Amino acid sequence: MTNRIPIGISRRTLFSGGVALLTAIAQPSWAQILNSITQEHIGGITFDGVNLVRAQDGIWRSEDGGASWHKSAETDLGQVTDLASHPDQPGLIYASHATGGVLRSGDGGRTWRSAAQGLPQAPVDAITIAAHDPNMIYTAVRGDGLWRSQDAAQSWEFVMDRPFVEAGERNVLSLASVNDPTGMGGIWIYAGTEIGVIRVPDCFCRWQGVQSGDAMDALVAGREPTAEVPLPKGEPVQSLATTAQMPQMIFAGLPSAIWKTNDAGVTWAHVSDAVQPRIAINPADPNHVVAITKSETLISRDGGQKWSATPTI
Repeated sequence: MTNRIPIGISRRTLFSGGVALLTAIAQPSWAQILNSITQEHIGGITFDGVNLVRAQDGIWRSEDGGASWHKSAETDLGQVTDLASHPDQPGLIYASHATGGVLRSGDGGRTWRSAAQGLPQAPVDAITIAAHDPNMIYTAVRGDGLWRSQDAAQSWEFVMDRPFVEAGERNVLSLASVNDPTGMGGIWIYAGTEIGVIRVPDCFCRWQGVQSGDAMDALVAGREPTAEVPLPKGEPVQSLATTAQMPQMIFAGLPSAIWKTNDAGVTWAHVSDAVQPRIAINPADPNHVVAITKSETLISRDGGQKWSATPTI
């Protein structure tokens, strides 16, 4: 396994045996979330070029924008937790897995191989590809933190502890790389946690609450901001979706609904009552948004203002 050398200040350097101690802290809300995810069998959705790939009791593919689906993977992958792709490399898809590790497909989800060399033996709950670099991948390892690959998942390095929010270390349930000019270097990593959204610049200097202004403003302030129009307080954020064309437009999937922001998370608006959705945005057409639930595929062609629903088969 690669040496864990965190970038920036890590609680690993402050507490002996800290990971084991923090992991042992009771998180009843997480147990409920994990149980719910397992029951729903929704493991993510992503655009592969103009086509869609979803993980839900197997790997499925849609070539008509989500209106119909056919089974794609040649073998059963087990419990996939998330999917990630990059518009510059159609056919290349990554999947995080509930039993640990990352899988990679080079043919649009038909065949898969392990890409977990160097990752810890723990469930991986989320995965995303850097908006500016298709070879840079981030994963969230349960009970541990963020890991990064800079060589298309050939090797991995630890980069950040889990966020510490409201007196507790929080598991990351969803990830999005947001190429927004307010980040250091223009890049933020957004994380959906058990109790809301938080973000970190890709310098990995410190987790920050979402607020107006840029990353340096938040570092100088040294305090959590008061959100202007936040997501519902305390709900887990199980899905995040954005696109390089419109980086400040982000969709968030909560157990109760879909929410949308047009200013990178400073203000949010409720756009659908879909239950436990996973969301993807067409990189070629940001107005084309698709959400998958246990029983339905919801499609919007106007950026989430109106949705049509068809049974997920």
